[in-house]
Amino acid sequence: MLAAILLQMGGAATQQIVVMVLIIVVFYFFMIRPQVKKQKDQKKYVEELKKGDRVVTTSGIHGRIIDFNDTTFLVEIENGKIRFDKSAISLEASKALNTPKEVKEVKETKEIKA
Repeated sequence: MLAAILLQMGGAATQQIVVMVLIIVVFYFFMIRPQVKKQKDQKKYVEELKKGDRVVTTSGIHGRIIDFNDTTFLVEIENGKIRFDKSAISLEASKALNTPKEVKEVKETKEIKA
């Protein structure tokens, strides 16, 4: 049925449809899919946090988790305590903060050799 409709439309229209479908596919694989994966990783990371973990918020505040509930964390900083929403925890910055120093040094030496 679809093939018959495409044949009746002619070659130019068929090419336009194929190009549009390819644009949508490329857009999905390069834009939507990576963003969904990043959101899943962020959610998983926040769910795995526990008391005593060091974190960095999206606003750049460094601290240590001292308490949490369903939607918020209580973070201890140098000057006191601040309560943050769980979505305010930065995945990349917190992982970099918690990576052991030996692992960072090994990564740096591998990058220099390459």
